Amino acid sequence: MYEYLNGKFVETTPSYIVVDCNGVGYRVEISLTSYSLLKDLAEGKLFIHFVVREDAQILYGFATTKERELFRELIGVSGIGANTARMMLSSLNADEIVKAIVSEDTKTISSIKGIGTKTSQRVIIELKDKLVKWEYAEDATILSPAQSNKNREEALLALQTLGFNKVIVEKTLDKILKDNSQMTVEVLIKEALRRL
Repeated sequence: MYEYLNGKFVETTPSYIVVDCNGVGYRVEISLTSYSLLKDLAEGKLFIHFVVREDAQILYGFATTKERELFRELIGVSGIGANTARMMLSSLNADEIVKAIVSEDTKTISSIKGIGTKTSQRVIIELKDKLVKWEYAEDATILSPAQSNKNREEALLALQTLGFNKVIVEKTLDKILKDNSQMTVEVLIKEALRRL
């Protein structure tokens, strides 16, 4: 139904973005990967996947068509819903997921919160042949220093939105920041997802 939304980014958080399109504000759920590409933009285009459930209608947005296509492939796997697919795309970027699936790296896939060994094996069996033709690059993320307090708050909000307990998340974030207070929000959330 929706292909993309193009407008002003009224509010951008690690878990959702509000896009103003000609006076109408759309709340769009995003992954951490998309957040890292969109966080500094005042406006832009989000590629949309629209989910209709009995109790909700949800817009999922992606900074790239590649991420959206991978999301659609993931939710086609038995046992993986939209929220689990978003969790996967928040823990690893699209290239990392494709590489892990193509190389049959069950350890990397099962390291994602909510993905066990059986599910990771199912993902590989169902998607390896489809994704083997996809191009992927080695991750080349460059970390930049940031204010740890603001990053902690953004990470806490994102993880709570994903359904984690606030008290447990706060303790986990504090432990991570004790070792490295200069983490970006994206790296902080990814590290927390590995520990939670």
